[in-house]
Amino acid sequence: MRRTARAVRRSLKADRLEARVTPEQKQLIARAAALRGSSVTEFIVASAQQAAAETIKDFEILTLHDQARDVFVDAVLHPAAPNEAARKAARRYIEQIGR
Repeated sequence: MRRTARAVRRSLKADRLEARVTPEQKQLIARAAALRGSSVTEFIVASAQQAAAETIKDFEILTLHDQARDVFVDAVLHPAAPNEAARKAARRYIEQIGR
């Protein structure tokens, strides 16, 4: 027996999320879902997924502007010489690793 694509998708969605909302929030969400032509559940999942992806991107991508970018690029291209503490740490590392 062949299952429909919808039944297959539904079976893959085993985890649940729950949230308490005010009547006003529920009404607003339901209205937005209706305007998009989707169910409240589909609207909430899509919106939460988009917000999660954007939040992760914001925290994982370093965005530098103007002077900060110039300082960063200069530091990468022209690193400062290691100080005594860095040289000691490198020697300890080589002794421990055996290289």
